[in-house]
Amino acid sequence: MSVSRPLSLLDLAVVRSGESSAEAISRSTRLAKTADGLGYTRLWFAEHHNMPHISSSATALIIQHVAAATRNIRVGSGGIMLPNHAPLMIAEQFGTLETLFPGRIDLGLGRAPGTDGATMRALRRDGTEADRFHSDIMELHGYLAGESRIPGVNAYPGSGTNVPLFILGSSLFGAQLAAQLGLPYAFASHFAPQMLSQAAHMYREHFDASNSLLGPDAKPHFIAAANVIAHDDADVARSQRRQAENSWIRNMLGRNKTLTVEEVERLRDHPAGTQVLGMLQRTAAGTPDEVTAWLDAFADEVAADELILVNLAPDEAVQHRTLELLAPVPAAVPAHS
Repeated sequence: MSVSRPLSLLDLAVVRSGESSAEAISRSTRLAKTADGLGYTRLWFAEHHNMPHISSSATALIIQHVAAATRNIRVGSGGIMLPNHAPLMIAEQFGTLETLFPGRIDLGLGRAPGTDGATMRALRRDGTEADRFHSDIMELHGYLAGESRIPGVNAYPGSGTNVPLFILGSSLFGAQLAAQLGLPYAFASHFAPQMLSQAAHMYREHFDASNSLLGPDAKPHFIAAANVIAHDDADVARSQRRQAENSWIRNMLGRNKTLTVEEVERLRDHPAGTQVLGMLQRTAAGTPDEVTAWLDAFADEVAADELILVNLAPDEAVQHRTLELLAPVPAAVPAHS
């Protein structure tokens, strides 16, 4: 039994307690190799800055590393925070990636800075850059399509590579813009589920093929994100879910102090902890049949064309087993052996 929609993966390259960034990236690479032969459509990494537990800040570099270690799966950004960058530089970076790995690179674009105000200033940004998101996407698309909007300026490499663009978001703004531009849209319901249904409806209702950057034959493509843990033993999956939830509480509420296990458990019933756990409400943990049924119902609820999964299990062996049990095509042998 497998999920009826294409399945993709979002990896935050999380650095665990007592672990180095190198170890986190190595683990992500091992998971990518497992996913590579199992029929998953794409694997995305997200741009975040000044977050000690996330090691994908130099997103194009980790994409290159993982693409080089795999053969089939598409690799890309989920996403590049475009206000942090000049469109020309992103076109050059992803044009280079597409040149190295033809037909395997995606470029998901977000409007948020992916960090806090102080770090945004360290990035030499003042917050007004997000106001140019629409025009920056148009400029970026021009470079990648070989139709530069700035006379005499082209992306080398990049020009004519037509790296696929995706709009990412967790609000109605992204849904509206993706519909207006006729581009695929991915909603971050794995941590911001509140406006998922509204965004999905708005995107489909207002999708404008006649204005699409992909041409008049473009069709809406909606991607919804969910957290998953699958295991042969349901108790193992649910125990892993609780550990993962506690890690979220620790990371979100203990940034300036070290929380004990007892403090984290108490916070689960505190309003602040309840708010953090609410971010993870779009999570399925259990046996493969339970998780598959949940994912199918979730996809039906929002008419998703594709699901992108966050592998939430803290234990690496359970992460690999999750990929195997939910794989779109069965693996002949365990993919991480």
